[in-house]
Formats: sequence, structure tokens, C-alpha cells
Amino acid sequence: MSVNGRFSRLGLGAFAVAAAALCSPANAAAPESNDPIKIALFDWTSVNLNAKIMGGILEKLGYTVEYPTGDYLSSLTTGLTNGDLTLAMEFWDTTAGEAMKASDATGQTERLGPLGPKAKEEWWYPDYMKEKCPGLPNWEALKDPKCAEAFSTAETAPKGRYLGGPVTWEGFDDERVVALDLPFTVIHAGTDGAMFAELESAYQRKAPIMLWIYSPHWAPAKYKGEWVEFPEYTAECYADPAWGTNPAAQYDCGKPFGEIYKYAWAGMKDKWPVAYKVAKNYTIDTDVLNGMSGEIDLDGKAPEDVAAAWIEANEATWKKWAE
Repeated sequence: MSVNGRFSRLGLGAFAVAAAALCSPANAAAPESNDPIKIALFDWTSVNLNAKIMGGILEKLGYTVEYPTGDYLSSLTTGLTNGDLTLAMEFWDTTAGEAMKASDATGQTERLGPLGPKAKEEWWYPDYMKEKCPGLPNWEALKDPKCAEAFSTAETAPKGRYLGGPVTWEGFDDERVVALDLPFTVIHAGTDGAMFAELESAYQRKAPIMLWIYSPHWAPAKYKGEWVEFPEYTAECYADPAWGTNPAAQYDCGKPFGEIYKYAWAGMKDKWPVAYKVAKNYTIDTDVLNGMSGEIDLDGKAPEDVAAAWIEANEATWKKWAE
């Protein structure tokens, strides 16, 4: 049937309705390019949940989305700069500050603004360990050999054992132990999931454990404990050995606190302008993110299902992001 014949059959009124539908907000984000938007997945729950929510929204708007798995820091300094990745939803000031500065300097990426939650990452211990090391949370309590031994395991005794994150997270824990002369051995978890599985096992048995806990995350709400209070981070602590208690070493302080940023390949705004607008406007509440992360890690729900539920419940919000 010819186009004119089809319009004739529709009638002018019906055609006006159809035309209006094509211009409605739901269709305003028709893909400017059918090339896939590539949203990075990393090795912790919240970032992948944010990626699935973001990708699900874009799919609702008609875009093709792919989810390549990347290395946290090299994705920022290589994958996003060369366009192999389009978007990544979480880079934490606490661990990626220097990499973000390097990425910004290339002009090939764009910092899209804060995700919403504030980042905190530090050494953490359960409350039940405090009676064995009563000087906590002051970091100097860890220098006491008896305190260190209370946190030891068969593989580290008499030194305490600190369970760090995967090596790709950096965090300078090995350097911190040396700089502050702490009688601890750093053991790096293979994955985020393995780290929290070990915490669950130790917590149930009231076994000794000191590990890297971060927020936003469900763990600080589920488990009772405290973060160690190290000397407060400054940029000089990481850059200048003369700063701090050890004049011969860097990293003689705690980890930095700060924002969590979204990043995009610089070409995204021109190639997919509406998708770029959604990514720039995307934010999420800390408590909501922690709760959804718990649904995945504690209740065993699939990230795609949790993301889909959020997208359905917040349709009015994300449609405004695309306007």
C-alpha cells in the first residue's frame, strides 16, 4: 500500500494522533546511532547495578547497550579515553582520584558529575574485636603486638591479618602498613564477593577479622563495627614523604573520602546526545542503592531483576532525565 493510501485510510484525525505519538517524550530519544553504548562492569555490586539501571533506561529509549567487563582504573585511563567504553557509573575519589585527574587531562573523557552517595573506604573491624584491642578505633592501638595478634590467623601469626580488596582497587594498604610500621600482613581478596563471604563467616563465628569495608554498601548496616581512625588523609600524605608521622615514607595516613563520579567517553555527547543527557542527570540515593545491593548480595536476586524493578517504579524520574 502506498504512503498516501495509508494516510488516506487513517484519516486526518488519526494521522494527527499518530504523529503526536511519534513526537511524545517516550519516543523523543529515538537512537541517534544504532551503534552499541558500552557501559562498563567492574568487580563490585553497586557499580554493576547502576550500570544495569542505566542500560535498562537506555534500552527503554531504544538504544542498543552492551556491558563489557573492564579493569577499574585502566577503564578510566584507557577504555574510556579511546572510546572502547562509552560510560562507567562509579569512580571513587577514595581510590581513583589520581586516575581521574590523569583522565581529565587527556580531554578524551568527561566527568559527568557525582552519582549521589559519598564514598568512604577504610580498615574496619567488628565490635566484638574491640574488647581484644581496647584502644580502637585509634590506629595506634594496632601497633600493640597483643592487639595485632588478636587479629592474626594461622597464616600471619603473630602479625595481624588485614584483608584488603582486590589488587585492582589499589588503596595503598601494603604501603600504609610499612609507612605506619603496623605489625600486620596484607592479604588481598580475589573478588569483592569473596571478601564479604569471609566477613560473613568470621562474623557468625566471632572470629578475628580486619578488612576493607566501603560505603555505599549494605555491610555497614548489616554488621556492627567501626572504621579504624588513621591520620586524616591529605594530598601531601600520598605525595610527600616528609608529611606525617614517618618522614621517610608516603601513605602514612588513612584513605581519602569523597565523591563518586560518573564518566563518559568525550564523544558520547555528540554521538548519542539524549543518552548522554540521561547519564549526566542520573543520580541515586545512598539508602536506596544500599538496599538494592543487599537484595542482590544477601537475597540472591539477579542484578537485572533489581534494576528492572527500579526502572519500572521510577519511570517518571528517568523520563525527565531524557527531556
